[in-house]
Amino acid sequence: MKQSIIFSLLLVLLSPIFSTITLAQSPAAAPKPPTKPKPAPAAPAAAPVKPLVPSLPQSPTSDTSSGEDIVKILRKAKNFNTMIRLFKTTQIINQVNAQLVTSKTGGLTIFAPDDGAFSNLKAGFFNSLSDRQQKALIQFHVLPVYVSSSNFDSLSNPVLTLASDSPNGYQLNVTAYGNSVNISTGVVNATLTGIVYSDKVLAIYHVDKVLIPLDFSKPKPIAPAPALAISPKADKDNSSAEDTDQGDSTKENSGALKLLGVQGTMLVSIGVAFAAALTIFS
Repeated sequence: MKQSIIFSLLLVLLSPIFSTITLAQSPAAAPKPPTKPKPAPAAPAAAPVKPLVPSLPQSPTSDTSSGEDIVKILRKAKNFNTMIRLFKTTQIINQVNAQLVTSKTGGLTIFAPDDGAFSNLKAGFFNSLSDRQQKALIQFHVLPVYVSSSNFDSLSNPVLTLASDSPNGYQLNVTAYGNSVNISTGVVNATLTGIVYSDKVLAIYHVDKVLIPLDFSKPKPIAPAPALAISPKADKDNSSAEDTDQGDSTKENSGALKLLGVQGTMLVSIGVAFAAALTIFS
């Protein structure tokens, strides 16, 4: 009996020790799976190129406009009635439309002054130009290449225009910085204020002034002086003077001949007398 009690007490006393050993010898907890490295944050997408020239509120788009019909585009944009009229009267609209059809890769860029810009010109300015200058003025507002609204800073100055009939004629300078595009002709400094229309081959921009070429201010070559005309009276006087001189000369010659004739007769008479005297005395 006593042995049973002692054995029970020993079991009670030793049970914590055995449980500690059991826990110590229990298999280690399974290792945690390695954490996957977080993927590097993706590089932010490149921001779209911001156009240097803002769009105008009334600018037609390629979806709403009739494609490359420049007159309809300008009429839809409003306030370009003078530009439309000059395009038609100078017939430059035919040249521009033909170039759009034949040069799909190059395209065109048009700087369009509004009616207010034309009204700021000196009264009668356009009518004071010759027909050739009127055409050149409108052509001077057209570049024979397409320039997008964000690509003006890639142009190399001086820039040729549709009016450039030589490498040094009818050129302008384009300066782009910040959100501004300025145009200098040597006579006028203008600014592009908005996009009237733009697609892949045609761009029309609103310019705040009429672009007047420096070529209009170059001095014209001096024409040779005309030959002096002689009046009929002067001719008559000269003719009379010549006749008088000729008459005097004739009279002098006639007098000289008469003198020679008299002298010759005298010499002959003397000679005959001398011969007769020689005959008598011999």
